[in-house]
Amino acid sequence: MTIHSVVIQKLLSTNAHLGRRVAEHHFKIYSVGSRNGMTIIDSEKQLICLRNACSFIGELVRQRARFIFVNTNTLFDEIIDQMTQTIGCRNDTSWRLGGFLTNSSSPRKFRGRNKKLNLTAIQPPDCVVIFDTDRKSSVIQEAAKLQIPIVGLVDSSMPLDIYKKITYPVPAKDSVQFVYLFCNLITKTFLNEQRRLNAAMGASAIAKPEIREEVEQLDKIKTVGKDKIYVLPYERLEPASEDATETKQLLDKLVVLKLNGNLGSDMGFSGPKSALEVCNGLTCLDLVVNHIESINSKYGCNIPLLMMNTPSTHDGIMKVLEKHPNKNIHTFTQSQRQQENVEDMLESRTLNKSSAQEKLYPSNLLDVFLSLNSSGKLEPLISQGKEYFLLLQSENLAEVVDPKILNHLIKNSIEHCVEVMPTTSGTEETSLPPQEGRIQSKSHVKSINTMWMSMSCIERLLQRSDLGFTSSKFFDRAFAIDTPWSRYLPVERTSDLLILQSDLYTSVEGTLVRNAARANPKDPSIELGPEFGNVDDFRSRFKSIPNIIELDSLKVTGDVWFGTGTTLKGKVSIAARPGMKIVIPDGMELKNRIITSQSDIGGPSSL
Repeated sequence: MTIHSVVIQKLLSTNAHLGRRVAEHHFKIYSVGSRNGMTIIDSEKQLICLRNACSFIGELVRQRARFIFVNTNTLFDEIIDQMTQTIGCRNDTSWRLGGFLTNSSSPRKFRGRNKKLNLTAIQPPDCVVIFDTDRKSSVIQEAAKLQIPIVGLVDSSMPLDIYKKITYPVPAKDSVQFVYLFCNLITKTFLNEQRRLNAAMGASAIAKPEIREEVEQLDKIKTVGKDKIYVLPYERLEPASEDATETKQLLDKLVVLKLNGNLGSDMGFSGPKSALEVCNGLTCLDLVVNHIESINSKYGCNIPLLMMNTPSTHDGIMKVLEKHPNKNIHTFTQSQRQQENVEDMLESRTLNKSSAQEKLYPSNLLDVFLSLNSSGKLEPLISQGKEYFLLLQSENLAEVVDPKILNHLIKNSIEHCVEVMPTTSGTEETSLPPQEGRIQSKSHVKSINTMWMSMSCIERLLQRSDLGFTSSKFFDRAFAIDTPWSRYLPVERTSDLLILQSDLYTSVEGTLVRNAARANPKDPSIELGPEFGNVDDFRSRFKSIPNIIELDSLKVTGDVWFGTGTTLKGKVSIAARPGMKIVIPDGMELKNRIITSQSDIGGPSSL
């Protein structure tokens, strides 16, 4: 018996050749007659259609195309779920809402009984595979309108207007046995093409030095020990594309998630630190929102901003967001149980010295995404084609959305990355030159609380949530980018407010812009004593913020007061002894001065 005969016999065993009782005229090209009022489908032509459909699917797999599998028959659910898990495709169910393709260009909200979905800017698939064509004519109409090719099972009773829209029809009875066979063929096609594609990429990497270099870097990451981290300099990243269309497509894969759990109590501020006013009436949160909106406006992309609030910060955050209506901003609240876990974690950190791993990856990271998933906001993001999350764990007012970093992560399939800055400790010498990357101890780098995570990494983290995995166990192999100073503008102390409210930064269209007159790429080092720790005390002790364009360092302790229009240059130290008060007069310029009493202001005292 030949292989062809075996395949035909397999098709016959699935009863795929038995059609409906009524055969439309256009379907007769697939039939060989009828028996007992039932159409008999030609197995030879059925096999040809199967081969054509699988060949087309294989061609799209080689092009890394996107697929959507449509099925409404509950008998097939388990078969299709098993297929999508095996081939590595998501079982997208967004097609269940009418207009999921044709309405994708205009944001619409679909309100259900228990949840609300916001489907905006969905990425259209390159192919739609339908297993029960007669039931989903609306999906066929939408796909045909957008000229998306359709692979679908067709039967003898299908109307001509629907049949004409099927690009690759497969005539068959939609029995469980045949659907299982069809899914098996699709799975084997996917796996074979993926295997060939991976082999071709491996050969290409060997042939091209620049690709081989990237592969060697990834191998370095895999071999790094648990207490080490591979750090790649920011300058080593490839420049972002100058093509605005390519940059838009890149940024459309991004979601920004802001964690608003920090209170301003350590600065004497009653409310969330995100609601603290920084400059020109703008709060920390205003500047983050304006930055993302400026990116969306510049490139025409759609980067949503998600905010996770705690019960103690929710009201303050919502009050700030009243100034930003009709923007792509979504909020959700951390559950009370997860909030208690965070508070326990913070308390343990105050009692015990936190490990280097916890400094890089927060212990409550799993709780964050569990809250996001339970809020019902994760599934719509997956259906929109989002691939990476940018997590902002603290108040960083720099331009955090960077296409350069996102492009490197996607190109090299890096699932998680933290942005770090070196500590005062020295770096560990390795075989890699410093300009190419280095392996360091995790205790020798400081996280700036900005983290990138792929959607697949998040899904895997959620799947392991019931197995007792923690963030420190999940992120054993760490990859980091050595961030330049321009990407780190924290708001942790009142000394940070002094820098941000000075002439060193100005607000342009709601975003902070650094003064080009400063030659030093780093911001000045500023240490303010406990007398300035409270926000109200800070504001009262400065009649106006000094000019610090040429300032290198400032250290102030004791009862010190600043007048209006003062200028600080070089290295300045002002220390008032106990029981003594020092007042810096209006318009005073201090350059490389040490001041310990009011009398020192009139006389020079160089460092």
